[in-house]
Amino acid sequence: MSNRFSALIGRVLPLLFFRNSRQYWETRYRLGGHSGEGSRGEAQLYKTGVINQFVKDNAINSVIEFGCGDGQQLRTLHIPHYVGVDVSPTVLSTCRKEFGDDPSKVFVLLDDYAGQHAELSMSVDVIFHLVEDNTYDDYLARLFAAGTRFVIIYSTSTDLADTGVSHVRHRNVLADVSARFPTFRRMTEAEAALPPPVRFDRGHPTSFFLFEATETAGS
Repeated sequence: MSNRFSALIGRVLPLLFFRNSRQYWETRYRLGGHSGEGSRGEAQLYKTGVINQFVKDNAINSVIEFGCGDGQQLRTLHIPHYVGVDVSPTVLSTCRKEFGDDPSKVFVLLDDYAGQHAELSMSVDVIFHLVEDNTYDDYLARLFAAGTRFVIIYSTSTDLADTGVSHVRHRNVLADVSARFPTFRRMTEAEAALPPPVRFDRGHPTSFFLFEATETAGS
Protein backbone atom coordinates (compact mmCIF):
# COMPACT_ATOMS: atom_id res chain seq x y z
CA MET A 1 0.00 0.00 0.00
CA SER A 2 1.45 3.37 -1.00
CA ASN A 3 2.06 6.09 1.59
CA ARG A 4 -0.38 8.36 -0.24
CA PHE A 5 -3.15 5.75 -0.18
CA SER A 6 -2.47 5.00 3.50
CA ALA A 7 -2.73 8.70 4.30
CA LEU A 8 -6.04 8.91 2.44
CA ILE A 9 -7.49 5.90 4.27
CA GLY A 10 -6.22 7.25 7.57
CA ARG A 11 -7.92 10.58 6.96
CA VAL A 12 -11.27 9.37 5.61
CA LEU A 13 -12.20 6.27 7.62
CA PRO A 14 -11.94 7.89 11.08
CA LEU A 15 -14.37 10.59 9.95
CA LEU A 16 -16.95 7.97 9.02
CA PHE A 17 -16.91 6.61 12.57
CA PHE A 18 -16.09 9.83 14.44
CA ARG A 19 -16.79 9.77 18.18
CA ASN A 20 -14.37 12.30 19.68
CA SER A 21 -11.13 14.09 18.87
CA ARG A 22 -8.87 11.71 20.80
CA GLN A 23 -10.32 8.62 19.14
CA TYR A 24 -10.14 10.29 15.73
CA TRP A 25 -6.40 10.97 15.88
CA GLU A 26 -5.43 7.60 17.31
CA THR A 27 -7.45 5.82 14.60
CA ARG A 28 -6.04 8.09 11.90
CA TYR A 29 -2.45 7.34 12.87
CA ARG A 30 -3.10 3.63 13.40
CA LEU A 31 -4.51 3.36 9.87
CA GLY A 32 -1.43 4.97 8.36
CA GLY A 33 -2.54 8.59 8.25
CA HIS A 34 -0.21 11.47 9.02
CA SER A 35 -0.57 14.81 10.81
CA GLY A 36 -1.92 16.59 7.74
CA GLU A 37 -0.79 18.81 4.89
CA GLY A 38 -0.25 21.66 7.33
CA SER A 39 2.81 19.85 8.68
CA ARG A 40 4.36 19.42 5.25
CA GLY A 41 5.65 21.46 2.33
CA GLU A 42 5.40 25.24 2.35
CA ALA A 43 3.37 25.30 5.57
CA GLN A 44 5.98 23.26 7.42
CA LEU A 45 8.83 25.49 6.29
CA TYR A 46 6.88 28.61 7.25
CA LYS A 47 6.09 27.38 10.75
CA THR A 48 9.46 25.90 11.60
CA GLY A 49 11.16 29.03 10.29
CA VAL A 50 9.12 31.24 12.61
CA ILE A 51 9.58 28.94 15.61
CA ASN A 52 13.33 28.51 15.08
CA GLN A 53 13.81 32.27 14.88
CA PHE A 54 11.71 32.83 18.01
CA VAL A 55 13.72 30.23 19.93
CA LYS A 56 16.98 31.81 18.78
CA ASP A 57 15.96 35.42 19.43
CA ASN A 58 14.78 34.63 22.96
CA ALA A 59 17.59 32.21 23.89
CA ILE A 60 15.07 29.48 24.68
CA ASN A 61 16.59 26.26 25.96
CA SER A 62 13.51 24.08 26.49
CA VAL A 63 10.22 23.59 24.63
CA ILE A 64 7.16 21.48 25.35
CA GLU A 65 4.67 20.89 22.56
CA PHE A 66 1.12 19.72 23.17
CA GLY A 67 0.00 17.73 20.13
CA CYS A 68 3.38 16.86 18.65
CA GLY A 69 1.88 14.60 15.97
CA ASP A 70 4.07 12.50 13.70
CA GLY A 71 7.25 14.54 14.16
CA GLN A 72 7.37 15.83 10.59
CA GLN A 73 7.87 19.43 11.72
CA LEU A 74 10.26 18.43 14.49
CA ARG A 75 12.75 17.28 11.86
CA THR A 76 13.45 20.91 10.95
CA LEU A 77 13.15 22.48 14.41
CA HIS A 78 16.32 23.49 16.26
CA ILE A 79 15.49 23.11 19.94
CA PRO A 80 18.05 22.21 22.65
CA HIS A 81 15.58 20.26 24.81
CA TYR A 82 12.17 19.17 23.54
CA VAL A 83 9.19 17.33 25.09
CA GLY A 84 6.39 16.25 22.77
CA VAL A 85 3.00 15.34 24.25
CA ASP A 86 0.22 13.65 22.31
CA VAL A 87 -3.00 11.67 22.83
CA SER A 88 -2.04 8.92 20.37
CA PRO A 89 0.10 5.98 21.54
CA THR A 90 0.58 5.00 17.90
CA VAL A 91 2.12 8.29 16.80
CA LEU A 92 4.31 8.52 19.89
CA SER A 93 5.70 5.07 19.12
CA THR A 94 6.57 6.35 15.64
CA CYS A 95 8.30 9.43 17.06
CA ARG A 96 10.27 7.43 19.60
CA LYS A 97 11.57 5.15 16.88
CA GLU A 98 12.55 8.02 14.60
CA PHE A 99 14.20 10.17 17.26
CA GLY A 100 15.34 7.36 19.56
CA ASP A 101 19.02 8.22 19.11
CA ASP A 102 18.49 11.86 20.12
CA PRO A 103 18.43 12.22 23.94
CA SER A 104 17.36 15.87 23.64
CA LYS A 105 13.88 14.75 22.54
CA VAL A 106 11.36 13.06 24.83
CA PHE A 107 7.80 11.97 24.00
CA VAL A 108 5.00 11.62 26.55
CA LEU A 109 1.47 10.24 26.24
CA LEU A 110 -1.06 12.77 27.51
CA ASP A 111 -2.35 10.26 30.05
CA ASP A 112 1.18 10.08 31.50
CA TYR A 113 1.83 13.83 31.48
CA ALA A 114 2.88 14.86 34.98
CA GLY A 115 2.97 18.63 34.73
CA GLN A 116 6.32 19.09 33.04
CA HIS A 117 7.28 22.70 32.30
CA ALA A 118 9.47 24.39 29.71
CA GLU A 119 10.53 27.92 28.85
CA LEU A 120 8.28 27.77 25.79
CA SER A 121 4.97 25.93 25.66
CA MET A 122 3.72 25.39 22.12
CA SER A 123 0.51 24.46 20.27
CA VAL A 124 0.73 24.11 16.50
CA ASP A 125 -2.31 23.20 14.35
CA VAL A 126 -4.09 21.58 17.30
CA ILE A 127 -6.70 23.90 18.79
CA PHE A 128 -9.14 23.85 15.87
CA HIS A 129 -9.20 20.04 16.14
CA LEU A 130 -10.41 20.11 19.75
CA VAL A 131 -14.12 19.91 19.07
CA GLU A 132 -15.27 19.12 22.62
CA ASP A 133 -15.55 22.07 25.01
CA ASN A 134 -14.04 20.26 28.00
CA THR A 135 -11.13 18.99 25.89
CA TYR A 136 -10.46 22.51 24.64
CA ASP A 137 -10.68 24.04 28.13
CA ASP A 138 -8.34 21.46 29.66
CA TYR A 139 -5.90 21.85 26.76
CA LEU A 140 -5.62 25.63 27.11
CA ALA A 141 -5.16 25.38 30.88
CA ARG A 142 -2.40 22.80 30.44
CA LEU A 143 -0.71 24.78 27.67
CA PHE A 144 -0.43 27.98 29.70
CA ALA A 145 0.47 26.23 32.95
CA ALA A 146 3.45 24.59 31.23
CA GLY A 147 5.11 27.70 29.78
CA THR A 148 7.44 29.47 32.25
CA ARG A 149 8.38 32.27 29.81
CA PHE A 150 6.42 32.02 26.58
CA VAL A 151 3.46 30.36 24.89
CA ILE A 152 3.14 30.05 21.11
CA ILE A 153 -0.17 29.16 19.46
CA TYR A 154 -0.55 28.53 15.73
CA SER A 155 -4.28 28.43 15.00
CA THR A 156 -7.27 30.21 13.62
CA SER A 157 -9.08 32.52 16.01
CA THR A 158 -12.72 32.82 15.04
CA ASP A 159 -16.00 31.44 16.33
CA LEU A 160 -17.25 28.81 13.89
CA ALA A 161 -18.67 25.60 15.32
CA ASP A 162 -20.23 24.23 12.14
CA THR A 163 -17.34 23.68 9.73
CA GLY A 164 -18.85 20.80 7.77
CA VAL A 165 -16.33 18.27 9.08
CA SER A 166 -16.50 16.44 12.39
CA HIS A 167 -12.90 16.93 13.48
CA VAL A 168 -12.65 20.73 13.01
CA ARG A 169 -14.14 23.52 15.11
CA HIS A 170 -12.85 27.07 15.06
CA ARG A 171 -12.81 29.06 18.29
CA ASN A 172 -12.06 32.62 19.33
CA VAL A 173 -8.76 31.66 20.90
CA LEU A 174 -7.51 35.21 21.46
CA ALA A 175 -10.60 36.18 23.45
CA ASP A 176 -10.37 33.04 25.57
CA VAL A 177 -6.67 33.51 26.32
CA SER A 178 -7.22 37.15 27.27
CA ALA A 179 -10.03 36.22 29.66
CA ARG A 180 -8.44 33.17 31.23
CA PHE A 181 -4.71 33.87 31.45
CA PRO A 182 -4.13 37.47 32.59
CA THR A 183 -0.53 36.73 33.60
CA PHE A 184 0.41 36.41 29.92
CA ARG A 185 0.59 39.37 27.56
CA ARG A 186 0.22 39.14 23.82
CA MET A 187 3.40 40.06 21.93
CA THR A 188 1.68 42.15 19.27
CA GLU A 189 4.83 43.83 17.95
CA ALA A 190 6.59 40.50 17.48
CA GLU A 191 3.50 39.10 15.73
CA ALA A 192 3.33 42.09 13.39
CA ALA A 193 6.91 41.42 12.26
CA LEU A 194 6.14 37.84 11.20
CA PRO A 195 5.63 36.83 7.55
CA PRO A 196 1.94 36.67 6.52
CA PRO A 197 0.02 33.38 6.98
CA VAL A 198 0.40 30.77 4.26
CA ARG A 199 -2.66 28.64 5.10
CA PHE A 200 -6.37 29.36 5.43
CA ASP A 201 -9.29 27.20 6.55
CA ARG A 202 -12.66 28.15 5.09
CA GLY A 203 -11.27 31.60 4.50
CA HIS A 204 -9.88 32.01 8.01
CA PRO A 205 -6.11 32.54 8.37
CA THR A 206 -4.05 30.18 10.47
CA SER A 207 -1.67 32.49 12.30
CA PHE A 208 0.94 32.63 15.04
CA PHE A 209 -0.12 34.15 18.36
CA LEU A 210 2.75 34.87 20.73
CA PHE A 211 2.43 35.34 24.49
CA GLU A 212 4.95 36.25 27.17
CA ALA A 213 4.60 35.61 30.88
CA THR A 214 4.47 38.80 32.93
CA GLU A 215 6.34 39.37 36.16
CA THR A 216 3.33 38.15 38.15
CA ALA A 217 3.04 34.83 36.23
CA GLY A 218 3.09 31.91 38.63
CA SER A 219 2.92 34.11 41.72
